Amino acid sequence: MTDLEIVRVPAFDDNYIWLVHDPASNETLVVDPGDAAPALAAAKERGWTITQIWNTHWHPDHVGGNQAVKDATGALVTGPAAEAAKIPTLDRTVAEGDTMKLGAHVARVLDTPAHTAGHISYVFDQDGLLFPGDTIFAMGCGRLFEGTAADMYAAMRKYAALPPETRVFAAHEYTQSNGRYALVAEPDNEAIKARMVEVDRLRAAGEATLPTTIGEELATNPFLRASSPEELGERRGAKDVFRG
Repeated sequence: MTDLEIVRVPAFDDNYIWLVHDPASNETLVVDPGDAAPALAAAKERGWTITQIWNTHWHPDHVGGNQAVKDATGALVTGPAAEAAKIPTLDRTVAEGDTMKLGAHVARVLDTPAHTAGHISYVFDQDGLLFPGDTIFAMGCGRLFEGTAADMYAAMRKYAALPPETRVFAAHEYTQSNGRYALVAEPDNEAIKARMVEVDRLRAAGEATLPTTIGEELATNPFLRASSPEELGERRGAKDVFRG
């Protein structure tokens, strides 16, 4: 359990920006604010002031609001050292082995390149929280824009090593389409079938399917479950052209 308060902020068509508030220090973190306005509004509604911005990768739908949030709040911006040239708003760069703090809560940085060449993730081990950006989704993974299947497989192994109760705050609402492909990738997987009943119910009601957990993904995510880089690559290629 954690005393951190976490708020999901919808943005664009299917992005989720995450606000993380530490009541003890009154610090508030925003993860990947592609759009400043909804993040600032959600924080203001709760009487929170954003003090930090953490970026996972350089794509505009994750960093586009950095400057406006920074201008409005003075927040310190942290992001991947390997992508610093593409994120001009960064105040601090980090890579695997570095740690971040929100009040007394410590997060460690994982290098998880594949979707982009310098993509990172943030793990609060004591709190059981993972912010993976666009590397892993519920029943899915990010497209291999700048990395390889071997890169993504290595990232998946890092996630698989986390405790199964770890909550995963992925950055897009892709669960329903990912699940439809998962049913094709593993047609005999009863856990996927059962999960999709709930996913379809939630989406029909206009509700979110995130966060997920590492345990749920170990049971139902065909990319986390891939047995080799080759199998992951085959599945990613099939998902890229899947129209289900």
